[in-house]
Amino acid sequence: MFDHIGFGVSSLADSKAFFLKALRPLGVGVVMEGPYGVGIGKKGKPSLWLHEAVTRPAPLHIAFVADNRAEVDAFYKAALAAGGKDNGPPGLRPHYHTNYYGAFVIGPDGHNVEAVCHKPEA
Repeated sequence: MFDHIGFGVSSLADSKAFFLKALRPLGVGVVMEGPYGVGIGKKGKPSLWLHEAVTRPAPLHIAFVADNRAEVDAFYKAALAAGGKDNGPPGLRPHYHTNYYGAFVIGPDGHNVEAVCHKPEA
């Protein structure tokens, strides 16, 4: 449904570094950057836009698609190494659905950042 999402962050440099490190296992990188902010995504298409905000933004829940469970695990490790705080280690969440495998971290501005795979284990 969404083409992209954008939101303000309290420190563009800190958030850019966090998201790039946390999302690297999902194949995500900077695809556009300028005075308006930074566009992060895959294959040249920005899906996440970050820009410097005047005030601290309200926390969001942002879930990113992982192609497999190993990517969810790698995201979680990378996000913690990037300074994220644990908000739910990798694992099945059968209360969502049978194959919902996700991991959650709290990012620099309090955002609940998730990687999720909806596929059964290979």
